[in-house]
Amino acid sequence: MYEYLLSILLGVVEGLTEFLPVSSTAHLRICEALLHIDLHDGFWKMYTIVIQLDAILALPVYFWHRILQLLRTFPRGERGNRTFLTHPLSLTLIAFVVTAIPAWLLTKQIGKNLENLWVMALALLIGGVIMWIVDAVFTRPRTMDMEDMTLPQAVWIGAAQILSAVFPGTSRSMSTIAAGQVAGMSRPAALEFSFFLSMPTMVVATGFDFLKTVMPHHHESEIAPLTMNAHQWVVLAIGFVVSFIVALAAVAWFMNWVRSRGFVPFAIYRIVLGIVLLTLLMRGLI
Repeated sequence: MYEYLLSILLGVVEGLTEFLPVSSTAHLRICEALLHIDLHDGFWKMYTIVIQLDAILALPVYFWHRILQLLRTFPRGERGNRTFLTHPLSLTLIAFVVTAIPAWLLTKQIGKNLENLWVMALALLIGGVIMWIVDAVFTRPRTMDMEDMTLPQAVWIGAAQILSAVFPGTSRSMSTIAAGQVAGMSRPAALEFSFFLSMPTMVVATGFDFLKTVMPHHHESEIAPLTMNAHQWVVLAIGFVVSFIVALAAVAWFMNWVRSRGFVPFAIYRIVLGIVLLTLLMRGLI
């Protein structure tokens, strides 16, 4: 029963934080540390990856009409002024490539930082300060929606997303949203592009981690292939369903919130959480 409740909790945490600019990775690691979950246990390592993949499925479900619209207008765009390189779908893939290559080259460093709560605490704190400043300063956007995005904007956002890969706790959505605002995009436009960019980015990243976990190479013998029993399948299924439902609700709520409000509450939350986490670490309580 304990593991069923634990699965519900982790599913809720993942679903709530995956697309909000507060870092789902940091929240999951904090929960695992507080609840004394073994980060090197094969099942829980795989469980974390699976519920992240599941949360990502909420995006194509929520944006299915928008995705079809973009596919129908490719490559000329809704207004007929786009090209193969400047259509929103192309810009999404370009930003993904800009992120993916450096992230792949830095795989070892990323792996080390994923278990470092000090890195996450500082990333939460610093990222919150940056997010607050950006949201207060960049208040006159030039690009009101994704259809008006430029190639340099997409490249810049993809480059900014590298920070979230190297420094867990930064938050992928925080880095892309803030980068979009700095580049002259409106909050809704930056958020929508962040969601679209997260689809290929997170599918590839978590898919790669999943394959490493369940089908390790000979040099990764510390992660044994998993043989799951019935109980573990139920635990995984609970987390799968919960994270998907919560993520879908969180995306819908966040889109509506951003249309009329800013990101300051999330910045304040990040700063407070970062300070609390640093305090716990300095006192040896976590």
